[in-house]
Amino acid sequence: MKFNRLIDGAGALVICATLWSTGGIFIKNIEWNALAIAGIRSLIAGTFMLLVTRCGIQFCVRDEKGHTDRMSTLFFWIAAVSYALTMILFVVANKLTTSANAILLQYTCPIYIILLAPVLTAEKNRASDYVTVLGVMLGIVLFFADGLESGNQLGNILAALSGLTYALSTIFMRRCKGHSGGAMVLSHLITALVCLPFVIQNGAPAVKSCLFLLLVGTVSIGFPSILYTIGIKKVRALTASFITMLEPLLNPVWVIIFAGEVPSSKTILGGFLILGFIMLRSIIQNRK
Repeated sequence: MKFNRLIDGAGALVICATLWSTGGIFIKNIEWNALAIAGIRSLIAGTFMLLVTRCGIQFCVRDEKGHTDRMSTLFFWIAAVSYALTMILFVVANKLTTSANAILLQYTCPIYIILLAPVLTAEKNRASDYVTVLGVMLGIVLFFADGLESGNQLGNILAALSGLTYALSTIFMRRCKGHSGGAMVLSHLITALVCLPFVIQNGAPAVKSCLFLLLVGTVSIGFPSILYTIGIKKVRALTASFITMLEPLLNPVWVIIFAGEVPSSKTILGGFLILGFIMLRSIIQNRK
């Protein structure tokens, strides 16, 4: 795809995270069951990816001779299942615990990447990586400090698991030899099939909800999924997780614009800390 050659990895992930962040505003306008929303959202997103990229539905990775590459296929399926679990776990966690807890616990994924990436991808961590993780975690705690509540324990556990599955999907998207697009399409197919019973149970949504389902499926998930598969090929797994943290930072921006809710000083300080540490790491690691 020509777009792949026109944008670098970091740029693709910045746009991806920006579009991801619009999902909350769109979902607020959908009067439907959360798992049904997740299922139809993935169905629309997967279809959108197939139409735009023309990649087809893929179930295995083949080598140059057309033989199945078993190891790459294993990585391919782990990436797809991990991302599908991330989407499903996050939706369920949001129903059981507070939104702040769900987002905070999902974005612990850099910690898992710090621990797992050197083993699973041979990408070595640097001292600036560890400092950035500490700074980002502090920023996230401040960012959501005013909204943090104990929440339901099961919801908190599921949200923490979504952080782990998000980290695994990021790591294994890097490892499936340029087939991250196919893994992403497969993840949406898995999510749609798992959530299908909830779609049937809840019946057809209202016309307004259908419009916002289309928006969340294309603008918030479909196009960002394409951008994510471009970006993840070109940057380290840990770098990708840092850049996509723009998603929770930008959510309050849309809330300010469309709902008139102004964030607290702690939220603003936390946001600046996250962006500051990520920018500082970028400067340190890319200096001549």
